[in-house]
Amino acid sequence: MLSFFIRRLILAVPTLLFIGLAIFLLLDLAPGDPTAQLPLTIPPEVREQIRQSLGLGEPMPIRFWKWMVQFFWVEPQVLIDSIFGTQFSLGDQRVLSWQSRSPVMDIVVQRIPQTLWVVGTAYVVAILIAIPIGIYSAYRQYSIFDNVGTFVSMVGFSVPPFFSGVLVIVIFAVQLGWLPSIYDTTHVVNDWDSFVVQLKQMIMPVMVLALQITAQLSRFMRASMLDNLNQDYVRTARAKGLSEKVVVLVHVLRNSMIPVVTVIALGIPQIFGGAIITEQVFKVNGIGQLLITAIQANDIPMVQTLTFIFAALIVLFNLIADVLYGILDPRIRYD
Repeated sequence: MLSFFIRRLILAVPTLLFIGLAIFLLLDLAPGDPTAQLPLTIPPEVREQIRQSLGLGEPMPIRFWKWMVQFFWVEPQVLIDSIFGTQFSLGDQRVLSWQSRSPVMDIVVQRIPQTLWVVGTAYVVAILIAIPIGIYSAYRQYSIFDNVGTFVSMVGFSVPPFFSGVLVIVIFAVQLGWLPSIYDTTHVVNDWDSFVVQLKQMIMPVMVLALQITAQLSRFMRASMLDNLNQDYVRTARAKGLSEKVVVLVHVLRNSMIPVVTVIALGIPQIFGGAIITEQVFKVNGIGQLLITAIQANDIPMVQTLTFIFAALIVLFNLIADVLYGILDPRIRYD
């Protein structure tokens, strides 16, 4: 198992380097000037000095190398310093935002809790709901429960978040007045009452995200269960006298989880990108809104870093999915 993990980890390194190069080239070659939003009264030589101070006067390979070093070497040292109180990163140059002139990773770390409150909760809720629904729908194929689940899944998967988000705001915030329409990112949870307030403002964005994720996962779970329920090993297990509960929840479920693991693992980083719309609708001051703001302000270092973080998360959870494959099906380790 260790050699299987090491092989997958080695393959992930060149993948990350290639993705980083592609992101850097695409954004570096894109039209745009960081000094475009400055007043027109600024002389051209001052504008050029500002560009030089932002590091734009150096050749592209040098800027890419510095960005990689700052991301993979300097920022981990900053994290270690913040945890253990060391000074490994003292004096090292970090990736700075053109808009705020602050370290990009510091801003990202400030926004992550807001995104995790909403996106993380929505994903956990969706998994806990979707997997049982998919299992029971497959076991009771074409029943009333299966037909209702299929209809709800199709609706949840088809309705875009910008429509469902506005719809729940109109119903639960405007008409009924049960929930706040705007997510208060300055709210601090320090007791039970503040925790209840946090839950109330999370309900609608979590509902919108969880609906779409549940619709997708339940369909995959149902399809995977149906593929395995009619296999020979299932008939053999039943012929041996095993109970139906053991056959379905032990033998069939374990084999059915192999493709579903891919959807769950790769959906975790993708939902951060998909949460951009939901964060805009509910005014959640998270990573998705930070990316939109950086794009509008032409803050290339921020956009590069956030995009690369999304890509790195995809590679990381793809690696986790590969490892889980090896656990669910030992034959995969030796392929």
